[in-house]
Amino acid sequence: MIRRLSALLLILGVALGLGVPREAHSHEVRPAYFELNQDSAHHYLITWKQPVQGDLAIRLRPRLSNGWLDRPPADQFANGVFLIRTWSVTDPAPDPVAGRTLTIEGLDRTITDVLAVIRLADGRRLEGIIKPDHPALALAFASTSGLPVPAYLRLGVEHILTGIDHLMFVLGLLLLVGVRWRLIKAITAFTVAHSLTLAASAVGVVRVPSAAVEALVALSIVFVATELVRAMRGRVGLTRRYPWLIAFTFGLLHGFAFAGALAEVGLPKDAIPMSLFLFNVGVEIGQLLFVGVAIVFILALRPVWARAPAAAFAVGRWAPPYAIGSFAAYWFIERAALAFSP
Repeated sequence: MIRRLSALLLILGVALGLGVPREAHSHEVRPAYFELNQDSAHHYLITWKQPVQGDLAIRLRPRLSNGWLDRPPADQFANGVFLIRTWSVTDPAPDPVAGRTLTIEGLDRTITDVLAVIRLADGRRLEGIIKPDHPALALAFASTSGLPVPAYLRLGVEHILTGIDHLMFVLGLLLLVGVRWRLIKAITAFTVAHSLTLAASAVGVVRVPSAAVEALVALSIVFVATELVRAMRGRVGLTRRYPWLIAFTFGLLHGFAFAGALAEVGLPKDAIPMSLFLFNVGVEIGQLLFVGVAIVFILALRPVWARAPAAAFAVGRWAPPYAIGSFAAYWFIERAALAFSP
């Protein structure tokens, strides 16, 4: 089973390595955040937050079709995680927001999503996600309340499917355990663990620096790759004996990373629990889809792998764990440097 899974991971690794931008490799898919609040009859407060890496920021600029954001922001600063800009606007026109369009310039050249929240004084509220393939949102207030369930679910699915590091961890477990009952227990333990840390982040009980969490996530993948090499050499390691325990332990770290994708954006307190819950459900859907596709590939490659020449067998057997470990080690060094940088 390990041989067949090794061939699968080699193929997926090459495809992902050639087809996914570097930002996705390093899991830089944190969303940006746009918020517009009407706090009085004619006064509006606007906040824009976009993710940064140290001093580097993607060139993004929000624009409203009413021209409010064409003026310089009232305040602008960076906290090492986000670049934050704010505007304070007074406009006596009746209903100057409804029917307008919010456009994010430069978004089409990124893999970053934008969470947008609009609240008006009369109780109308609009929440949506702006995607790179359609970087504009029409401000049409169809209802006064309710979260856009499909939007947050979709964001969770896309977050896990574009998070190559998280997928490598799951595939590493798959390589170690194989398609058997213990795999179900390991995935269940992983799910329970990151659901706990998502919940803890949602209510503000625990807060961990995102850069440190991302570094530890990479280190967890290095650990799994090392355990895989040990298993291929005939040594039974801790992960092989107790896969559910390792999955649960590292699932706690991955849960903080999942939560960081939304919680650190600065969502309003009344939206964080529900949005994180829906996001977590989306993560689980994406994870199950990935595991299901992997199993289908295993079954499809079984007859092909049985006829593979010796050289291809050797490459297919040893390349995946060393590829996983090498990429994860690079991510760990890169993220640790960011975590400890001034």
